[in-house]
Amino acid sequence: MCAVKHKRNAVFLDRDGVIVADKGYMHKISDFRLLSESANAIKKLNSAGFLVIVITNQSGIARGMYTEDDMHKFNAHMISELKKSGATIDAIYFCPHHNKEAKVEKYSKDCDCRKPKPGMILKAAKEHDIDLNSSWMVGDMESDMKAGKAVGCKTIMIDGSKGANGRQTTAHAIANDLNHAVDYILNKDR
Repeated sequence: MCAVKHKRNAVFLDRDGVIVADKGYMHKISDFRLLSESANAIKKLNSAGFLVIVITNQSGIARGMYTEDDMHKFNAHMISELKKSGATIDAIYFCPHHNKEAKVEKYSKDCDCRKPKPGMILKAAKEHDIDLNSSWMVGDMESDMKAGKAVGCKTIMIDGSKGANGRQTTAHAIANDLNHAVDYILNKDR
């Protein structure tokens, strides 16, 4: 008799403005700063059995502002800093493309991975056997919400630093920061 393999639940996180402070086109380790409680929030997701997967647009690569190698070094530093607090990122997916403002030819294209398109989420779901309808997308931009909703994820907009200011969102919920978003997810998932 074969055992039935169950799909996994995930929380997809945007990087800049959700896990790390967003100073615009983040790639220098000297600019790196974890947002308060982001490590604790990720640790709670780890303990609850969620995969934690970063889904990030990195158009600064296409714009020639930094390289993929610069981004990988920044991400490695982020992973290392999170691990110091016992928090684990299971995977990172990034889109280096921009179809209008690219200065680096090979990244100048209208791809299916740049949020709000859901290509990165779909790739992660396939590679990690994720149940998208039982998963969440957490981000600080409407493009994050649209990407998550396009594949059936529930969505949470991080809006604490900006305030609602009448900004329209299609998110299922709004949270002040990642820690509040995770508490919401864990309470909804019971």
